[in-house]
Amino acid sequence: MIKFALGFVFGAWLLQQQAALPSQALTIGWLLAIIPVLFLLVKSRSLSFQYADLLQKTSIFVFAALLGFLWPASFAIIRLNDKLPADWQQKSINIVGIIATLPEATEKGERFQFDVEKILTHGAKVPQHISLNFYAESNVPSAVNHFHAGERWQFIVRLKRPHTTYNPHGYDFEGWALENNIRATGSISNKSGYKKLNNFAWRPSYLVEHWREKVGDQISQTLANKPYAGVIRALVVGDDSQITQAQWNVYLRTGVNHLMSISGLHITMLAGLAFAIAAFIWRRIPSLVLRMPTRKAATIIGLIVAVFYALLAGMSVPTQRTLYMLITFASALLFGRNLAISRALVIALMVVVLLDPWATISAGFWLSFSAVAIIAYVSVGRLASANWLREAINTQWAITLGLLPLLIVLFGQTSIVSPLANAFAIPIISLIVVPLAILGSLIHVDFILQASHFILALCMQGLDWLAALPTWQQAAPPIWALIIAILGVLWLLLPRGVPQRWLGSILLLPLLIVNPPRPAQGEMQVAVLDIGQGLSVVVKTAKHTLLYDAGPKYNEQSDAGGRIVVPYLRAEGVKQLDGFMVSHNDIDHSGGAPSVIAQMPVGWFASSFSESDSMTLPPNALKCFAGQHWQWDGVNFEVLYPSWLSYENSSLSDNNRSCVVKITSQFGSILLTGDIEELAEAALLATNKNALASDVLIAPHHGSKTSSTVSFVQAVGAKQVIFTVGYLNRFKHPKPLIEKRYEESGAVEYRSDYKGALLIDFLRKMPSQSNIQIQAWREQQPRYWHDSYTE
Repeated sequence: MIKFALGFVFGAWLLQQQAALPSQALTIGWLLAIIPVLFLLVKSRSLSFQYADLLQKTSIFVFAALLGFLWPASFAIIRLNDKLPADWQQKSINIVGIIATLPEATEKGERFQFDVEKILTHGAKVPQHISLNFYAESNVPSAVNHFHAGERWQFIVRLKRPHTTYNPHGYDFEGWALENNIRATGSISNKSGYKKLNNFAWRPSYLVEHWREKVGDQISQTLANKPYAGVIRALVVGDDSQITQAQWNVYLRTGVNHLMSISGLHITMLAGLAFAIAAFIWRRIPSLVLRMPTRKAATIIGLIVAVFYALLAGMSVPTQRTLYMLITFASALLFGRNLAISRALVIALMVVVLLDPWATISAGFWLSFSAVAIIAYVSVGRLASANWLREAINTQWAITLGLLPLLIVLFGQTSIVSPLANAFAIPIISLIVVPLAILGSLIHVDFILQASHFILALCMQGLDWLAALPTWQQAAPPIWALIIAILGVLWLLLPRGVPQRWLGSILLLPLLIVNPPRPAQGEMQVAVLDIGQGLSVVVKTAKHTLLYDAGPKYNEQSDAGGRIVVPYLRAEGVKQLDGFMVSHNDIDHSGGAPSVIAQMPVGWFASSFSESDSMTLPPNALKCFAGQHWQWDGVNFEVLYPSWLSYENSSLSDNNRSCVVKITSQFGSILLTGDIEELAEAALLATNKNALASDVLIAPHHGSKTSSTVSFVQAVGAKQVIFTVGYLNRFKHPKPLIEKRYEESGAVEYRSDYKGALLIDFLRKMPSQSNIQIQAWREQQPRYWHDSYTE
């Protein structure tokens, strides 16, 4: 069974790594391939030769892997066929449907998932399950509670296909949307009106969502203006939209972020608490014991509590995984199957993948099963400690050490204080805060909810103190270093008495010391990150790193600096920025800067900000101006614009005061232009025309028609031009006229929304090769769920 389950999971994982789904002919071919494998499997049972056992085990694994590959492929084909036609993107479509989930509050309105019942616009095709945003009008103070789960509405919507900003070491929204069956996203038109048709549509899932909304409202009202009301709401109903960015930073730095929303740990520990209480009561009532053994009764009660909490939490995909695992373990116990924990674990593993074919692309899947496997590894078959506290400390140490390789691979960092933070946060939050919050919100007793918040606030005081201590940051390791590190962890966690256990720590060293290779002297690597409508460029030389712009601010809780730029820098082994330049104070260029400054040491900071700009600048802030220049590792950096005198011109726009930087290596050059427009381009042509010539150009102002004049394009003479734009952005950048202008100049065009991050190497190549190589991340790491785009 173990070999079959592992083979099935391996096949499912392998499918999720594919750039395209198998064709119908190939699928039939694989189905036919299963027949001889099955024959070998049956035949090997009757054979008695030296390698019969190996043949049988191999056949089982291959047979299961083929099934595991084809199972999610069939699901993916069905789900991908339910898509929004490209021709209907951003067009007004009249639809009728049901609000399918608890609405989440956003800065400007609400967000919820919507089940489409009817399409009233002739000829339109809309997926059955979509995600919608409602933006309140300026004269409406708040749109929260405008919509409610289970209501039937008629909307005019504008939709687009799921699209991810795609970067190395980054988050893949398109994969998440496929797993959660969100096949289009969009917004509701305010101007065209919207109409509620029914107060409630009777369906079990809508009843659950309506109940969750009522419970969430009870929490928000009772804990109004309390600092951790959003956390309590997240712990009870799974809505983490009201947790502040500052709070998330504390949880990330202390390694307890998994506790601050509905996690498998909460469900497991709550079920365990219910099991313990039920067993304590059951065994003391003889009539109950005669009807059913205590252990079975307590298991049923614990499972009921787990299902109840999972429903209240919204049955998110991670919640479902935990529930499936608990049901598998409970079923084995209820049916009297004395399963070894290893067998039960792999059965649960296969059940989860069987019910959620995309589970293997989730970090939570690997972390949750790895944690259970580590606990089994250090406890099963070993002598238990007589001291429960020592046993708890040993288990916590084993989990922290065991998950270290995965945490570094998945997140590029791990908290040094995580063992201590989790040691007190796990029992306090899972066994005290969560049960009290659920009880108080369900029976509407305010002081119980307030007590839950009070205990959480005390816990937060300890976490705030620990958050001030350092975290360990590490570059994304190569796969061979991960494998060796896992072997090292297993060796370190062997039972006491095994000689030379310390040698396992040596196997951890490659994970901690191997960094991605940097350019040689005179070379440089440039990453133009895909951050939507905005700009962020990372320039690496042999020993130095420059960040030019930090992308947009998305909302009060999120910006490109914290979500994309810093994770990329950490994964690339950049522990500090030698220089950070923000071209100008537009939110799509400077919005992520505060997060970068807060999370990454910066040698110097330069910008074209004026004294009236609202952003708080670091103490070492400089102004950029023409004539500044420096050299790092044989690579020359020169600021070409703006002039120092331009700062005295208050009428000059922020765009036309963008810092323009030319970077020249021994093997090619790149020109970074910010959002300069025609006025600034004319000034550059008048003062620095000869210096403009560059091999690669980041198109000014994202390809706006106010920039890229004919004279400027000719003076630069770039062989490659890059447009950093958001997918279907409202400005319609780049403008067709500008694209045509660069095409006529002979430049090859790259768009970040179509290509993802652009990785440019200015390196010494063979004589027959170009010294400038541009790699598009969507082409380097394609997945079958990614949409395809035509230039």
